[in-house]
Amino acid sequence: MHESPTRVAVIGSGPAGFYAAGHLLKDSGGGIEVDMLERLPTPWGLVRSGVAPDHPNIKAVSRVYEKTAAHPRFRYYGNVTFGEDVSREDLAAHYHAIVYATGSPLDRPLGIPGEDLFGSHAATEFVGWYNGHPDHVALEIDLLSAERAVVIGNGNVALDVARMLMLTADELAPTDTADHALEVLAASNVREVIIVGRRGPAQSAFTNPELLELGELMDADVNVDAAELEHALETHDASAEENITARRNVEILRGYAARSPDPSRRRVTLRFLLSPLEFLGDERGHVQGVEFACNELVSEDGALRARATERRERIDADLVFRAIGYRGVPLPGLPFDERRGVIPNEAGRVMNGSGEALPGEYVVGWVKRGPTGVIGTNKKDAQETVDALLADLDATRAGEARLLEPEHPQAEALDELLRERKPDLVTYEGWTEIDRHERSAGEPAGRPRVKLTQIEEMLRVAAGEGPERES
Repeated sequence: MHESPTRVAVIGSGPAGFYAAGHLLKDSGGGIEVDMLERLPTPWGLVRSGVAPDHPNIKAVSRVYEKTAAHPRFRYYGNVTFGEDVSREDLAAHYHAIVYATGSPLDRPLGIPGEDLFGSHAATEFVGWYNGHPDHVALEIDLLSAERAVVIGNGNVALDVARMLMLTADELAPTDTADHALEVLAASNVREVIIVGRRGPAQSAFTNPELLELGELMDADVNVDAAELEHALETHDASAEENITARRNVEILRGYAARSPDPSRRRVTLRFLLSPLEFLGDERGHVQGVEFACNELVSEDGALRARATERRERIDADLVFRAIGYRGVPLPGLPFDERRGVIPNEAGRVMNGSGEALPGEYVVGWVKRGPTGVIGTNKKDAQETVDALLADLDATRAGEARLLEPEHPQAEALDELLRERKPDLVTYEGWTEIDRHERSAGEPAGRPRVKLTQIEEMLRVAAGEGPERES
């Protein structure tokens, strides 16, 4: 055992980063210190800025992260950007290991004509906007003149987008939806949302609770055409037949198809076997519809894939949301798999172009495996990476150089460096000030919190100054 502690930096404070920190502090027998660096003043990643505001129970997982943050060998540095305020070389000079937990912050583009028309939005931006993410608060979204929206994608994010567009003001009122979004959503004139998938109902990525939840909207019916549904299910999918979630999804969809929508109510329509070819615009450069290829399911390499036929269908729409997935971004100095949008790794160890592990550098979460799974998936994922790191620590103690060899491993050395470079960094105590402020602001209205959405406001509150008041 080293007399001095092994120091680990975790870059990113979402679920993957916090699970990794928690495992490191719990599994290392007391010999590891963890510093977490986060670009925003606020922690928790998609738990704060990705989970739908009407899903407060999912956000309760943050209590687990709060326990990790309270650990005496844990430090949090918010408002510090890796690659700008601190470099990979800086970290290598101060830590024995670095764990990258930077997620997949970008949307996956469709790569078709018209994608940049006004009224075409990435789901990542829309989700960030209604959740008050500082990067997306300025998003301009016209819900007043729009009557129909198309959501392209067949996963839970697509369902979240559709649901948020259909929730009434009364349903939104008790949530922590950002104030700027509450006003726009409450005044929305959107009457129909059409969710479109390129494959069939049995291959959709929805989870059962989220699909069921669509049927519980206060002022919107779910519309599924029974004949179209059964046509889409004609091609037998053996793997879907064995998948309990897929089988239950089909049952839920058949239940919706048996309903008779009330024409006076708003509606969410689910469509399948359609691939977007082009976003159609008017003379103002505003989206007015989407041209789709009608697909058929074909078996290739033991899997069912969507193949375009000659048939085409146009769906008119005033808004289009692209929800076909997220992708990671390259980090300075690290290898990156552009096709998959992840950092190449084996069991969490970062691999170079020659297939060798880089000493002391690791990945967790979406930047490791791609944007798959639910929040809890990151716990097991982080355990695998931490196991690799601890094995490398044991090997290093036995004489193999598998970790970094920092020149300045003392905790105070990194603290001095960061405070010199970023005087307005936010400690965990600063975040608790923001948290307290937001919760207090929400209390009178029975809301979990009223989020601060501007970095400057957050920094003032974190420093104990309070937000700027309007004159």
